[in-house]
Amino acid sequence: MKAMILAAGRGERMRPLTDHTPKPLLTVGGKPLIVWHVEKLAAAGFTELVINHAWLGAQIEAALGDGSAWGVRIAWSREQQALETAGGIAYARTVIGEAPFLSVSADIFSDYDYAQLVPRLKAMVADPTLPDAHLVMVPNPPFHPGGDFALTANGLLALEGSPKYNYAGFSLHRPRLFDHIAAGTKLAMRPIWNTLIAQGRASGELHTGGWDNIGTPAQLAELDRRLAVTPGKAD
Repeated sequence: MKAMILAAGRGERMRPLTDHTPKPLLTVGGKPLIVWHVEKLAAAGFTELVINHAWLGAQIEAALGDGSAWGVRIAWSREQQALETAGGIAYARTVIGEAPFLSVSADIFSDYDYAQLVPRLKAMVADPTLPDAHLVMVPNPPFHPGGDFALTANGLLALEGSPKYNYAGFSLHRPRLFDHIAAGTKLAMRPIWNTLIAQGRASGELHTGGWDNIGTPAQLAELDRRLAVTPGKAD
């Protein structure tokens, strides 16, 4: 199974920490943020990884190499400048392949077990009529109280409705969703999700466990403090 770790962001709000260190290599709980993801993905059976990078990306490649230290194989997607989520996936389209895949943002931290998505991923492979995307949602954090999407009773996402939930930063997609995007285009995911949701082609689930968005030095320090109290508790 294949997963893509989205690691190309500049991390402006993390400055000055990211002036000389790429955000995915910032350390929390004794290891870089991105290593937590690699370990979790490997444990869940995602052994084929695609990782994109832009700002100081050579440092990320030097830290992870080919992935063999974690029992995975890494293909690198090198962007000249960060292309945002949809643009980054489209740029890596040739190495992603044709099967549905998991995408994970490198700057989130959660106790969600990626193995929970394996049955749905396999079902998407077997049944092309299933929704083209599946998003994991979380209760709205203080910095985004309005949420992103609602969940319907039949497990589909809705643009309107209450309550709305926040996108967690990991999701399943069919690669064909990105075939219309020219390589090198800078594009966010929201327009694609909006279209899919309006067409009833995106499902979702709610995760109510541990979840952090690591956007500022203060958030990084707070998570590091919590992990020092309960090592290995999250992610």
